[in-house]
Amino acid sequence: MKEFRFRTIFILAALALSIYLLYPTYADYQNSKKIQETVDKERKSIKAANPGISKKELDQRLAAIEDSLKSSNPDYAKDKQKRIKLGLDLQGGMRVVLEVNTAKLLQKIAVNPDDRFKKILAESEKEASLSEEPVVDIVTRKMQEKGIRLSRYFGSVRESDSDIKKKLQKDADDAVSRAMEIIRNRVDQYGVSEPSLQRQGSRRIIVELPGVAKEEEARQLLQGTALLEFRLVKDPEFAFNIMKKIDDVLAGKKIEDSTATDSLAKNDSTKSDSTQTASTASSDSNKNMTEEQAKKAHPFFALAQLNPQGRTADAYVSADNRDAVMRMLNRDDVQQVIPANVEFLFSAKSFGRDQKTGKETYVLYCLNKEPELTGGVIVNAQSNIDPSTSAPIVNMEMNTEGATEWARITGANIGKRIAIILDGVVFSAPNVQGKIPGGRSQITGMANVEEAKLLEIILKAGALPAPVDIIEERTVGPSLGEDSVASGLNSGIIGFVVIAIFMVVYYQKSGSIAAAGLSFTILFILAILAGFSGTLTLPGIAGIVLTMGMAVDANVLIFERIREELATGKTIKASVDSGFSKANAAIIDSNITTFFTGIILYQFGSGPVQSFALTLMIGIVTSLFSALFIARLIFDYMVSKGSKISIG
Repeated sequence: MKEFRFRTIFILAALALSIYLLYPTYADYQNSKKIQETVDKERKSIKAANPGISKKELDQRLAAIEDSLKSSNPDYAKDKQKRIKLGLDLQGGMRVVLEVNTAKLLQKIAVNPDDRFKKILAESEKEASLSEEPVVDIVTRKMQEKGIRLSRYFGSVRESDSDIKKKLQKDADDAVSRAMEIIRNRVDQYGVSEPSLQRQGSRRIIVELPGVAKEEEARQLLQGTALLEFRLVKDPEFAFNIMKKIDDVLAGKKIEDSTATDSLAKNDSTKSDSTQTASTASSDSNKNMTEEQAKKAHPFFALAQLNPQGRTADAYVSADNRDAVMRMLNRDDVQQVIPANVEFLFSAKSFGRDQKTGKETYVLYCLNKEPELTGGVIVNAQSNIDPSTSAPIVNMEMNTEGATEWARITGANIGKRIAIILDGVVFSAPNVQGKIPGGRSQITGMANVEEAKLLEIILKAGALPAPVDIIEERTVGPSLGEDSVASGLNSGIIGFVVIAIFMVVYYQKSGSIAAAGLSFTILFILAILAGFSGTLTLPGIAGIVLTMGMAVDANVLIFERIREELATGKTIKASVDSGFSKANAAIIDSNITTFFTGIILYQFGSGPVQSFALTLMIGIVTSLFSALFIARLIFDYMVSKGSKISIG
């Protein structure tokens, strides 16, 4: 048995890892089943208590109950995140093809456009709708045909047509990138699970929103202009006083009268004292309390923690507690103690991982509710490297109106922080070092060049230069998705059973080994999809079914070779060794060619073709592992025990 030890341990480890990766899928199925059963019971109970209740009101109450059940247990969200994701064709939802209107972009940035320019632009837009040629190329060609230089409407006289064309192409490309960033951010804020965004061609974006049933909301979500705001961050003393009141309300304590205002925080020592007080609110006064007692005494500060060494009142909240904190802040009794011009918003990205728990941590800011300035004044933003510090920076420019207002705002708030907010989340909150005239300012504090580039895109996105049009829209109903899941599962099960029966009948005991290997192959495919957050679609299921036939194809080659070796009078052990070694070349050659085909399909195909190619490639690798590693181990073990091996 020693010669099998390493292979046995390796296979058992692979099986254990596969089960571990697939467990969240099973758990999510059980959670969904449990939630649905509870919702069905509540449906009957509500109908019994209110026979005349309208369908709309019933659905709203049931949706609230379902949301409450899902948020009551953090494990539900974890299991859902780690499960095998289902594509739009299996889950239902919306698929929308958007097109960035490059013609409108050119019209907006053109200098003194006349009727001749508008006519060329209209002709170019019409021609572009019938072809894949970019609008910029068509406009350039038409102007050159009419003997018009691009500098007449774009760039400067000193620039050549080719240089101006490159700039226009870059502007058009940036417009699509900005549109994707806006849409992605809005989709994330909307709460769509497992969305898919991909660029198609030069100006189109394909968006898949699984589970979205409200078409009008989805259209507004995708076509709406991003809201960029500049808001003042509240002074630490003021912010902490508000947080203290929130904590007292949640703990059921009596609210003390306070006339704290922004002017209370005048110097650094006051700010430091306030954050120190906040950080010890649930510790110094509760040293003898258990963790549960401390949470009851300070429910808000138990989830939103302040840095005792910091000079701000920014709270740090674990990713698992974000929803709980927002529910606290949205309570009616809590809203009564939050001033009308105060709002709490989270950072767009995590600040880092908590050293104790390893969980992602987000920053909660206390801000003015009304913006000092909106993103409509931003005309340009450019990420770069500061030559003096080698740190990534973002330079931004504003129009005349924005420059005047920005100079006033920064001059009146030196030493304070101004948060840059896009669609309700904070991307940066830099300090104002001094009055900034001319509408040019610099943002620092980015971790790397990639982050600076992202902020550049976000700043540009505030003034969305080109409208986004919906050119194709498709809705897949949930019932149709359920039918697809059922059909896919049935086809997989029938295919497996038919192949397994054929192998057992034709190859007898060896066929049973092939059927067992086939089971391992399917298990490994699903585990890899779950482990790498892959999405299972209907074409993907087709790829799995095809893999079944390819998996036993390797076994057929091996069995036939073993049968030939046995016919020459060799022993069972010699026949098995020879059968595997001589069949290896044919098996590997055939699978490699198919794998290369899968790579080509994945690289150049669209969504459904890519899904098919992905499962096919994963299936090829796992089937080879099952046939050449697992099946070989079983054969070797049976031979060592003297078991009779029948090849049919």
